[in-house]
Amino acid sequence: MSVIGLDIGTTGCKAIVFGRQWQILGKAAREYPVLSPYADWAEQDAEQVWKLAMEALSQAVEQSRIDPPRAMALSVQGEAVIPVDREGRPLRNAILGMDTRSTAENAWLAETFDPQVLFHRTGMPMHTINTITKLLWLKRHESAAWTSATQFLLYEDYFLRRLTGKAVISHCLASRTQMYDLHTSNWATDILDRCEIDPARLAPMQSGDESVVGTLDRTIAHQIGISGEVLLVSGGHDQACAALGSGVIHPGLAMVSTGTAEVVEVAMTSPVLDERLRKGGISIYRHVIPGLYLAMTLNHSGGLSLRWFRDTLCRDKCLESSQLSVPNSRLEVEKCQSSTDNRQPTTDNRKDAYDLILADAPAGPTGLMVLPHFSGAGTPWVDVHSRGAILGMTFATTQAEIAKAILEGLTYELRANLELLRDTGIRLDELHAVGGGARNRMWLQMKADVCQIRLRVPQITEAACLGAAMLAAVGARISPDIASCVDSAVHFDRTIVPEQEQACRYDHRYRLYRKLYPALRPLHCEMSSHPD
Repeated sequence: MSVIGLDIGTTGCKAIVFGRQWQILGKAAREYPVLSPYADWAEQDAEQVWKLAMEALSQAVEQSRIDPPRAMALSVQGEAVIPVDREGRPLRNAILGMDTRSTAENAWLAETFDPQVLFHRTGMPMHTINTITKLLWLKRHESAAWTSATQFLLYEDYFLRRLTGKAVISHCLASRTQMYDLHTSNWATDILDRCEIDPARLAPMQSGDESVVGTLDRTIAHQIGISGEVLLVSGGHDQACAALGSGVIHPGLAMVSTGTAEVVEVAMTSPVLDERLRKGGISIYRHVIPGLYLAMTLNHSGGLSLRWFRDTLCRDKCLESSQLSVPNSRLEVEKCQSSTDNRQPTTDNRKDAYDLILADAPAGPTGLMVLPHFSGAGTPWVDVHSRGAILGMTFATTQAEIAKAILEGLTYELRANLELLRDTGIRLDELHAVGGGARNRMWLQMKADVCQIRLRVPQITEAACLGAAMLAAVGARISPDIASCVDSAVHFDRTIVPEQEQACRYDHRYRLYRKLYPALRPLHCEMSSHPD
């Protein structure tokens, strides 16, 4: 019996059917836009996302006729909220996690609740990314939608409502909203009461040990080409599913997912709610694996920084690459959930644009310093006013040096996050690397050298879909438990260990890098307050 992992990401969805031996029987993907009608807004047509996801499901199922699927679970983007009517249809566009319009509502929360208390209760630092601020914005600014909505759903419960008739949210995804009490494993009703949010208008949570939500609606099953019964199993946040799909099921194991952004997810047996993590913007929430928790770091720029450099300052390499008819795919990534991209690098003598840019990169550390805050600073600095900077250039500086220095800056940011996690007592033994960045050997070795940690690269890079499919298999009792799924499905292509000579050289450069943000912060603050 096969199982389906359906990933609903920020800019695209992917459906993959996995066979008994975890081989991929069928897969398909679709892309959809993020809508930004105003500054700081990020919305999505949830109805369009639904239709495109059904197209992807149909195509993946068509490819897997030899082994029809019998269970499915979802991996979804976090925090996005969708007001729906009694039929589960959206009343307006989804407001996405990356939407930052709710600054005033976030400030009200900070004034109304002690941010330290909120973090200790919910594991979420104060931020406009949180679902609760988006609900407060709707209540204040769109009274018609607020009043007429039967429920306010996230993408997991929205899809389950349409697939099974029941809107159910996983504890994992609920714990990303800042409305979930980590200590009671339920909605924080006192917080909701103060915010005048009726918990009855939120989806009920997955109950106890029962992870099966229901069965796939027969009409929908027929539309996507499935004749038998399909169980829908509770899934979770895409990064948590990707952590599971990369084998992060024990304390000390962590995933680094390098896509448009770069995310670290480290597993813990209990929530570490240290004040230093709150100040560093690191969120603590429930893993998709019962009994485990995750600490999540976020670098907004990630691979997007290198893509900007390629598209803006390396057009000659893009042209050369296009003339060779090779897709620019090795480091290019579409989003955090691009950890599920399974494209393989070229194996012949042709090179993509990133290969060409980095071909003449110097061995070891460059002489440059790049502060990769091109969209502000994520964890552990959390500074929306910080900006990107490149220091140390001369007339002899080359494209390759700048490109490698961008990778170095991103990797120094990674080390800063890992150091904060370790300083608060979180165990960190090794990183499992997924996403577009996991296909570049130079960057992988750099991460091992800079962070002085072992990295392992899974064979299956479809980590989020794989993690969701594992949950489906266990929930439907096709597999006995998560551990056996990981033993069967997660194998590693290679292991990268620090090279001591380079690690020492990078350690010196990192000490200099730690001075860069504090030195530039006053200047960036002044520039933001006087833009003209």
